[in-house]
This record gives sequence, structure tokens and C-alpha cells, in this order.
Amino acid sequence: MSEDPHDETTTRRGERHRPKRRHRARIVVGVIAGVVAVVAIVASITPWPSAMVIRSVFTKGGDETAAEMERHVPDTELTVKTDVAYGADGADTTMDVVTPASATGPLPTVVWIHGGAWISGSKENVDPYMRILASEGYAAIAVNYTIGPEGVYPTAVDQLNEALAYIDQHAEDLGVDPSQIVIAGDSAGGQLASQLATIVTSPEYAEIMSIEPAIEADQLVAAVLNCGVYDLGALAALDGVLGWGFKSAMWAYTGTRTWAEDSTGATMSTIDWVTEDFPTTYISGGNGDGLTWTQSIPMAQRLDELGVDVTKVFWPAPHEPKLPHEYQFHLDLDDAQTALEKTIEFLNANTTR
Repeated sequence: MSEDPHDETTTRRGERHRPKRRHRARIVVGVIAGVVAVVAIVASITPWPSAMVIRSVFTKGGDETAAEMERHVPDTELTVKTDVAYGADGADTTMDVVTPASATGPLPTVVWIHGGAWISGSKENVDPYMRILASEGYAAIAVNYTIGPEGVYPTAVDQLNEALAYIDQHAEDLGVDPSQIVIAGDSAGGQLASQLATIVTSPEYAEIMSIEPAIEADQLVAAVLNCGVYDLGALAALDGVLGWGFKSAMWAYTGTRTWAEDSTGATMSTIDWVTEDFPTTYISGGNGDGLTWTQSIPMAQRLDELGVDVTKVFWPAPHEPKLPHEYQFHLDLDDAQTALEKTIEFLNANTTR
């Protein structure tokens, strides 16, 4: 059988063009390898690329969680003041204040610090939860602060102390009873809440931090700590993807890669600084969250040792479903509803109206 001359021509042309295609492929592979190398180099000298990746993931999760909470906000008439400026750093130093519309006098106040691995999140992420607490008769205040890498430690701590000063000074306008303040937070916000509470109740720690507490210890009646971080040494020991994420976030937040060895990690580790004067505390974490076992439970044990009154809400390791980080906001879960009920019971037990 003779071969079609057109087939032969096509084959020869194919052979003639094949080296060019291979050359182009090698160029593409080389470009990709070069881009990867550049990204790796950049990521090794600045925390920004990793921080932006982590932020995008947390932002998506935060929006979804807020939408889930929204379904559980009671139909209660509320008074909402948004974007109240407590400082001079624009949106970073603003707060939202939510109170029941029926309030006729100052109310015990929950000051909530949002989470987000210190490099993401905003007060809007906890807005539905604030409205739930306000529906129970509290002034609920969600506070913004400068996240990393835009701001580095201890910028956020200074700002949040400034927020407490503003709340204290403008208590009447905000509907706040300044003698009944609860500091609360989730995840990184739990760490920051524990830090503020320690500053307020430990003169030695306040001096180490070079911060003049904005309120007196007797004004701080309680703390609520959900899924927080209190031991930076244990955090530094994490490996795998989780370890990479936290180490990248801490580099971005602190501005240094040596945060675990220097004063940054030491002063952020409130488990080493809390005293017997730390306020009565509600502390919780999900059994499916590794931070519960390395952070929340050890912190609860330390407070117990000091004689601090602690309300602990934890679940046994085998509990199903496994409760994830920030489980308390996933109000579609029965266990999250239980945690909310216990939180309100704790607030009711430690405040008066």
C-alpha cells in the first residue's frame, strides 16, 4: 500500500515543527520555575505574601460564619451605633455599640475583640453575636484594631487599651455602666482579651508592657475567652500546615521572625503573667480544635491554680461531632447553642442590672 503524499508532508512538517514546540514548552516551564523561585525568595524575606493568603482564607470563613450566626439573632429592637471612633487611626480605631432599645439606664458591658490570627478579621465578623448579647440586656461593643502586617505588636494592644479609655470616658453617651465591664474575645481576640485583662489586674505586667491601664481593676468584672492562644511557646512548637500558618501570622503581626525567642512571645504568653487578681473567667474551646488542648485547657488549669473563679466549657475528646476552632459561633450546632446559653448564664451571674 502506498502512502498518501499529503500524509508524508504533514509528518515531515510535524517533525520540522516539533523542536520548536519542545523549545516553547521548555521556556514555559522555565518561566514557571522562575516565578516560583521569586515567590519563594520574597516569602523568605517578608511575611506579606503568606499573610495575604491566610487573610483571604480567614475572610471567607469569617463571612460565612457571620451569615450562619445571622439566622439566630432574635427579633429584638436594638439601638446600634456603628463606626464610633475611639482613636485617630481611621477604621482601625472604631467600634460598634449595640444596646437594647428598651434600655433606660447604663448597662453592664461586653467589650468583644474579634479573632483572625492577628492578621485578618473585623468587628463586623462578630456583629450578629453582639446583637444576640444585646438582646439579653447588655451593651455589646465590637472593637476594631490594626491587624498585621499593616501594624506590628504591640500596636493592637495599645489601641485596645485606648478603646477601654474611650468607653470609660463616654460611658453615659454609650449607655455603658463603667463599673461593670467584661473583656471578651475569640481566637487571636481571646489572646488579646487575656492580655488586656492582665494589664488591668497586674501592675507588674502593665509596667513590663509600658502601658497605663485605661480602667481600674474593680471595673473589670469578668473575662470571656473563646478558643484563644495563651502560650506562644506551645504555638511555636506546632508543625505542618497549621504550624506554618501560625508562624507566618505571628511574623506578620510581630514584625519579627524571632517572636518565639524574644520579648514578643514572652509578653504575649499571658499564661505566664496572670495573677490571682485576674477576673472571674469563662473559657471554652472545641474538642476538634488543637488549640483547646495546648492553649485553653492549660490556661484554665493555670487560673485554677491561682484561685481564680473559672467557668470551663470543654467537651471530652471522643465527643461527636468534633467541634472546630471558633465552634461557639457555629450556632447551627446544638453544642454551640449550649455554649451560648452557658455564656449568658456566666454574664448574668457576674453582672447586675
